[in-house]
Amino acid sequence: MESPLELNWSAILAQHDRWLRTVVYSRLRDREAVDDVMQEVALAAVRQAAPIADAAKVAPWLYRLAVRQVLLYRRKMGRRRKLLDRYVTQLRPGDEQYGEADPLHWLLARERRGMVRKALERLSDRDAEILLLKYTEDWSYYQIAKHLGVSHSAVEARLHRARQKLRDELAVAQVIEVRQ
Repeated sequence: MESPLELNWSAILAQHDRWLRTVVYSRLRDREAVDDVMQEVALAAVRQAAPIADAAKVAPWLYRLAVRQVLLYRRKMGRRRKLLDRYVTQLRPGDEQYGEADPLHWLLARERRGMVRKALERLSDRDAEILLLKYTEDWSYYQIAKHLGVSHSAVEARLHRARQKLRDELAVAQVIEVRQ
């Protein structure tokens, strides 16, 4: 029986790098993914459990190793995609835009929420408080009146003024169009 060869893996991987990358790219069609898979191929080659006895069989062995790493990478990406899809489709109360799988819609909604938060910060504490109680806690006018110790009509008036101030702030920030 032949003794296992002591191989210089950095030289062997450098020698076979170009065609292995071509094989990996042909199966993934993603340049960034090729780099990830090639790193895994190099790690697997260096950490091999059974050393290669015949130097002539290194290329076919690397080919099989690269194909296996491509399959493992696809499986990992599939799991990640499934997890992301599951998260995106789970609706949180009041966040219907999270159900939208289009990243552009998600990004625009996130940006809009940030602008609304900034506009709320520019409002007085009293105006922000009543808007947040109404729209984040989903309280009725009667609940707000009861908790704040004011009349129902006072809540209506405060909410009307607070909404108008928020609209003005959003118009200044060009988040909404001003109606004439």
